[in-house]
Amino acid sequence: MDLDGYTLEGLLLTAIRSEMDARVVYSTLADRVENALLSNRLTFLAAEEERHQAFLESEYRRRFGGRDPEPPDDSPVPLPEIEIPGEDFVLSEILTQAMEAEMAARDFYLSLAGRFEDAPETRTMLLHFARMEMGHYHLLEAERASIETFEEYDIDWGMMHVGP
Repeated sequence: MDLDGYTLEGLLLTAIRSEMDARVVYSTLADRVENALLSNRLTFLAAEEERHQAFLESEYRRRFGGRDPEPPDDSPVPLPEIEIPGEDFVLSEILTQAMEAEMAARDFYLSLAGRFEDAPETRTMLLHFARMEMGHYHLLEAERASIETFEEYDIDWGMMHVGP
């Protein structure tokens, strides 16, 4: 991901916004799904995003004179968004969106790490975040595969049981 056109401050604020949004999505989904195991996994992901946000806010304060970060409402860096659905939704589609967002976050953190040549500890943490985002991707991928299998059981194939 090419981040050359963005300031370091803007990138950190974008990262904070991205983590905030992901946490809200995962928390909301965790409250809405009926499967307790999936709910626990989504709660885990929300907590991971919250920890990432806390680290990024700390780094922002360290870099910018102790100022509290004020993330933008919308990200200037084009990152995929996860739409929080209304009442009726296809969970596998939302997990696909989340997987795309996790992959984009991974690419974003890999690129952002390159901007921290002067801070090896921060660079290492951002590379760790990139690996964690990939882990989130694989967790969501496994959940989606399971859900797609069970979603198909609910499909009503008209005339399916009618003999020849």
